[in-house]
Amino acid sequence: MQKINGLINAPFTAFNDDGSINLSVIPRYIEMLVNHGVSGVFVNGSSGEGHLLTDEERMDCAQAWVNAAPENFKVIVHVGTNSVRTSQKLAMHAAEIGAYATSVMGPLFPKINRVEELAAYCEQIASVTPELPFYYYHIPAFTGVNISMLALLKAVDNRILNFAGIKYTFESLYEYTQCRRYENGKYDMLHGQDETLLPSLAFGGATGCIGGTFNYAADLYTGIRKAFAEGDLEKAQQLQYQSLDLIDVIAKFRGNIVAGKQIMKVIGLDLGGNRTPFQNLSDDEFKAMSAELEAINFKSFANKVS
Repeated sequence: MQKINGLINAPFTAFNDDGSINLSVIPRYIEMLVNHGVSGVFVNGSSGEGHLLTDEERMDCAQAWVNAAPENFKVIVHVGTNSVRTSQKLAMHAAEIGAYATSVMGPLFPKINRVEELAAYCEQIASVTPELPFYYYHIPAFTGVNISMLALLKAVDNRILNFAGIKYTFESLYEYTQCRRYENGKYDMLHGQDETLLPSLAFGGATGCIGGTFNYAADLYTGIRKAFAEGDLEKAQQLQYQSLDLIDVIAKFRGNIVAGKQIMKVIGLDLGGNRTPFQNLSDDEFKAMSAELEAINFKSFANKVS
């Protein structure tokens, strides 16, 4: 199965002032991402507040991203829910509209604590769209699913034939590399932690990467990949350190889902606020964050919106 090589962005879902989803910004959003070397998007995931959207909103968002995507721009649709039947419905819709792939994170209730439970959950959802690659989204900080991903690969191998790989958003480069090496690199391991992109290249052999800060600083990561490929480790390190400076800022202001979405306003693409239970930044917090971004010279490496 084809492996992804490049940056996949985890976009935010834009909201209007009345709380409804705003699809009109998506063509301009995609244009900006393409101009900064991004190869695709992972829609309705954690950055997109997917679990806070209705089924209809999730399908509308997926449709809008697919409609606006240029040729060869990959749209991966996150379809995970607590209900397998709902996830199956979302997956079949993703296939109907021409999405590149589907993905699920583990259900939030009940907590899965055995690999067979997780494999069966993935199997029931992946089976309704056998023509599409299927990725499991490993993000235990959100889901509480702390199962070995190497064990999951062994459980689904030759069982879920369209299982493409894992979106791996966890701190263990050791386990990530174990998964990359499984069966001579059979599965596509999409690295999902922006702050460790360089180590994932050097140690884990990452090729495809999914990130939330690509929304507004993709050049840092295309630069890291290019410098590493050219053997310029010093430059790659400097760019990764700039990434860490940026992540230090957003971590002070409730993380990428809240602060990152407001950084989009800084670069000229207003996507509105977040849905409850996320607490939006106050005016004073936004000013303080903007000052910290200026202190790290953010605009020198920020995405440009035309």
